[in-house]
Amino acid sequence: MAAVTGAHAALYEQPITIAQGKVQGAAAFNASYGSFFPNWKDISVWKGIPYAASTAGENRWRPPQDPAAWNGTLQATEFGPGCPSSSAATTSEDCLSVNVWSPATSADEKLPVMIWSYAAGGTSGMSTYDGGGMATHGVVFVNYNYRTGPLGWLTLPALAAEDAKNVSGNYGLLDQIRLVHWVRDNIAAFGGDPDRITVSGQSFGAGATYHTVNSPLTKGLIKGAIAESGIKDPYDPSLWGYGSDYRNMSWALSFSETYAESLNATTAAELRALSVDEVLEGAGVSTFVGFDPVLDGYAIPNKYIVSLEDGAPNDVPILVGNNADEDDVSLTLSLTVDEYIAEVNETYGPAAAALLELFPAANATQAADAYNDILRAIIRVSTWSFARRWHQTESSPIYQYYWTHAPPGQDSGAFHGSEVPYALNNLYAVTTSDWEADDYAIAHRMSAYWANFVKTQNPNEGGSYKNNGSLPYWPANVPANNVTFEVGKVWETIPVGSPELIDLMLEYFYYATPDPM
Repeated sequence: MAAVTGAHAALYEQPITIAQGKVQGAAAFNASYGSFFPNWKDISVWKGIPYAASTAGENRWRPPQDPAAWNGTLQATEFGPGCPSSSAATTSEDCLSVNVWSPATSADEKLPVMIWSYAAGGTSGMSTYDGGGMATHGVVFVNYNYRTGPLGWLTLPALAAEDAKNVSGNYGLLDQIRLVHWVRDNIAAFGGDPDRITVSGQSFGAGATYHTVNSPLTKGLIKGAIAESGIKDPYDPSLWGYGSDYRNMSWALSFSETYAESLNATTAAELRALSVDEVLEGAGVSTFVGFDPVLDGYAIPNKYIVSLEDGAPNDVPILVGNNADEDDVSLTLSLTVDEYIAEVNETYGPAAAALLELFPAANATQAADAYNDILRAIIRVSTWSFARRWHQTESSPIYQYYWTHAPPGQDSGAFHGSEVPYALNNLYAVTTSDWEADDYAIAHRMSAYWANFVKTQNPNEGGSYKNNGSLPYWPANVPANNVTFEVGKVWETIPVGSPELIDLMLEYFYYATPDPM
């Protein structure tokens, strides 16, 4: 346990002790943030703490190994390097580090914990994932780096042969799972409660979140999950190539073997002898398309449809949703009526004729709007249908949202990822937009729902909203009610779609994906 001086001293004022040794943090904010957050003085941050050993050398393409202990005090005041394949300015195979933001003034507070997994190409040090704003709501916020691309997902018999479980390919997922265990073992020193962990993320990070829910390796370790733009009906064809998709073993092996052959390296030793640049270049093989989590029967034991039918290892409440203008929705789409009709007929099979009646178009403007509206219907119905399947075997509630606010200064609407700085309450850190008063009000309201969910597994309860008035009530999904909760432009329950539209979307899913994920 860490000791602090004074009844209200912030935890960064002296070192705390974790399993690996002593760690010194820093103040997350200075006085200039006082207008944003009345409790800014209490927020501590620790950056770049190793949660596993370096993945270089013999540890490349191995499950994360125990980090070394250190003597003295680790000055945890700088973000660690990003993992290769990330967008970080500085990358290294010694990248498995964790960052913690805490509002605790005592290690005994047992505050709820929120673990955040970033999207593909991201890194934990990105301003979009700053955790100080969420910490002001009374939540210990954790983010971290994990392996992606070929270093995270390469699947080869030569690597499986040296593994105790005889599996390969899910190194990035094993990093994510290792992080959950690290938090469980160490978060009490930061004022967090190891028995109140919510996993969360957006896009590929939402996939990490859902894999955590479905993995037996985390059974009993988490209390809830937040998946932003990442969970859909297993029959929805857009799930392929989505942040939460995975590859079956035969496909992953074939792809990885072709990749290894392109590098003239087939043995584990030859692969580990390659430089990081050689691994990432991959003789022209994309490091993102194709390298994904793999259905290995270990970290990912079953297809999504099987987990939904049999029950997930973690029956926990889930907050899940999507954005109005993602998944190929384009506000600048140009489409003639004939092109629109041809596209719908080609894509939607037996549902096409009825969809054209529900979404008619007499001119090019209407054609573009109708095309986008069909895609938006898929977004809403797919997540709703996932929730419907979840309730067939699980007792925990699901809260579905539909984000509609368009951030200022752009013409892509409520685009993929646009909700993240609002949900995490960190507009102050994202300086690429000229935020308006309305944006800050939206961020406070949205992040209050998220923080409430982390605290109580219910977005309506937890006392996180401090502005005038109260949060509009957000009902849990009920299979018999075809609704979702709109956030952003308005805050209210809206229909997912008419019964006819829902039936058409499900008909399309079954037609397009006879073998579901």
